[in-house]
Order: sequence, then structure tokens, then C-alpha cells
Amino acid sequence: MSARRRFLADAMVGGIWVSAALAVAMYLASGASAMSASPSGLVTGLGIVAGLIGTDLVLVMLVLAARIPLVDRTVGHDRAIALHRTLGKPALCLLLGHGVLLLVGYAIGSGVDPVAEAVQLWSVADMPLAFLGIGLLLIVVVTSLVAVRRRFSYELWHVIHLLSYAAVLVAVPHQLSVGGVFAANSAERAYWITLYGVAFGAIGIYRFIEPAVSSLRHSLRVESVDGIAPGVVSIHLHGHDLESLGAAGGQYFVWRFWTGATWWHSHPVSLSAAPTAVSARITVRDLGAGTSRLGTIAAGTRVSLEGPYGRFTEAARTAPSLAIVVAGIGITPARALVEQARLAPGEATIVLRGSQATDNYLWEELRVIAEAKGALVYSMVGTRATNGPAWMPQRDADRGVTLSSIFPRLGESDLYLCGPPAWLDAIEADARSTGMPAHRIHTERFDW
Repeated sequence: MSARRRFLADAMVGGIWVSAALAVAMYLASGASAMSASPSGLVTGLGIVAGLIGTDLVLVMLVLAARIPLVDRTVGHDRAIALHRTLGKPALCLLLGHGVLLLVGYAIGSGVDPVAEAVQLWSVADMPLAFLGIGLLLIVVVTSLVAVRRRFSYELWHVIHLLSYAAVLVAVPHQLSVGGVFAANSAERAYWITLYGVAFGAIGIYRFIEPAVSSLRHSLRVESVDGIAPGVVSIHLHGHDLESLGAAGGQYFVWRFWTGATWWHSHPVSLSAAPTAVSARITVRDLGAGTSRLGTIAAGTRVSLEGPYGRFTEAARTAPSLAIVVAGIGITPARALVEQARLAPGEATIVLRGSQATDNYLWEELRVIAEAKGALVYSMVGTRATNGPAWMPQRDADRGVTLSSIFPRLGESDLYLCGPPAWLDAIEADARSTGMPAHRIHTERFDW
């Protein structure tokens, strides 16, 4: 990562904390400290602070998920979504704490128990919407936990996740009508309306308006669908003025195929060949009901797209040598990256990883490209090692193979990794154990 990108990444993280601190500071400056004069005031004040920080984090999460180009170019969409997920549980805990502390604080002041106070609050205008918002957010966060998320299909999980927008929106009325924190014509009211405008404006522009305009402009359609292995197809696409998308080998788009069976499901899939002015190609493995339908799409089907996304490109390089390790269908962005990259002979080394010999998707294509550019290509086939580095086959681990032995110039290389999440975690940990700096490790995760 360049110094400029590191600065922007740090500034983004700093901005998250500053926005939360500013929200609390404005509240305290408005005279809230006087509330701490009584036990009920102190508890209520703490509840309000928890609500302000929690709401701020939820709005930040929306911005991180909005696929804003600057965010994607700076840290990559996968890292933005990882931060988005990290903030989910703290935000929920703060908002739950907000509700509990306010109930307790109000109950102390009224001399009733919290349950009775909750019944009274239910009759206050806009408060049922606030309770609904918390309930919706609880569903979203719980279903986003890895152990729970994997029990759902991507389609169902995605629909549930859209409830986060509703959760935020239904909570707005009570913020503006209950209490004096967001009093009319106050700086706090203007500040929060601005934050909501930024968050939902970014969602509206980059998740809906820009993709719709881009899809209409480029008029992308399916040209052909070719089976390249059992359960794996390459989809060839044709459109107009595709170079203006600015896509690079290694990036991905979110695709939607407009047929009766597929229109309702979007697919984040990497380019498997360097794009041209009129054509693009993706290669998809059957990983469930959604992707299995893509093999039956007819030529001429209209396609809409969002993107390009991702930093798995040559632009992310910071070192003179290039090391690439990919597993299974993770070869797709690497194949497009190598095809488009400017490489000197001997500059790049590539390792292709498969659990079995039939997992050799696009291997021959990549070998031809690599040979023409003077890059070295090795392959590893076999189930993961149980003794030794878990990302390689057992027989290679037994022979003492290491990342450093495969890539003698690992210390002066950028390492590109793509594959299933568990495999990727294993090899990334191995790379870090060698002392390789984090900014030289570039990953593309096939996960949701």
C-alpha cells in the first residue's frame, strides 16, 4: 500500500472515531452535564451517549457497505466489509444499552419499575418504531454471525440483511420527536440529518443509481456460455464502450442476469480474462442454487453490473517481484491479473492449488500466458496437510516445502492470494509468520 493510501486508510479509521466523539461532544456542550446531578439523570445521560455512539456506528456501517469508489480504491471492498462486520456487534450492544439505560433512568425518575416504564414508553408517539428498529437490527446482526450466516442461502441472507436499512429509517422519527437532544434548529439536529443524508445518499447513488445508469449505457448481454469442467462454466459477455468502466485484471463486478430464474439474485464474480472495449468473461463454479442456474443462461440475456471493485490488481504492487498462490476457482482474478500485468522475464512466480486433479480450472490458459511473459508456474494437488502448513498438500509439507522455498525472493515480493476463506486464512497466517509486511499481502476472498 502506498504512503498516500495508508494515509487515506488511517484517515478513514480516524474519521469514524472523530464522528462518534463529535456527536458526544455536541451533546455534552448542549448542557447535558447538568443531568448528572441526580441518579436518574446520570443513567439517562449514559443511555443517550450510548445511543449516539451506536447510531453513529450504524451509519458508518452503511457508508462502508455503499461501495463508494474512494473507499474501494483506498482499502478494498473486502476490507471495508470486514470493518463493517466488526462494527456490527458493538453498535448493537450500544443501542441495546441505550434502551436499557433509558428505561432504568426513566424508571428511577418516575419511581416505577423498568417493565412498567417500558409499557408507558410504548404509548409515546414514535417509540414503537424505535423498538421495531432495535428488533430489526438484532435480526440483522445475529444472522450475520459466521456460524449463523452459513445456515442460510446467500439469497435469503441478503434479503434479511436489507432490513438494516429499514432498522435505521424507522428509528429516525423517535430521535427527532422524543426528548430535546435533537431540538429543532439546533446544531445537533443539523449534524445528524447531514450524517443520515451522507449514508443514505451514498447507498442510493453507488448501489442503485450509478449501477443502473452504467448498465444501460454499456448494454451488456450474454454472448455464450461454455462448460469448462463439471459444475464450472465461463460466461462470455458483449457490450459497448466497456473500457470506460476502468476495469483491471483481478477486479470483480456484481452481476445480475435478467432471466426469470436469475433476475432476483446478484453475483459478485471476478473477471477471468482481461476485459476489452467490447467483451468480458467471467468463470463461475456451481456453489449452490444461485450459481447453478447461471450455466443455463441463454445467449442474448441482458446483464446489469455494479463495479468494478477490488484491489487485486497490478496497481496494488509495491515490490519488484510478484508471487501468486491461488486455490480452486480462485484462479479467475489471478489469470486476468497476469494477462494484463507488465512483467519482465522471471519477475513472477505462480502456484496453482487444487484438492484433486480435476480442480485445474483455467490452469492451461494461465500456463500459456505465464510462459509468454517468462513467469514460472508450479502446481500443488492433494488434500490439505494436517501436519505442517495447512494450505498445501501433506506430501509437500512432509518434503519441507515452505513459502520461502517456493518464492526465494519472498522478502522483496508482493504476495497475491485467492481461494476459499479457510485456505486463505491458513496461507495468509503462514505469510505473516515469515515476517512479510501486511501491505504486501493482497487477498481476494470468495466469501459473503
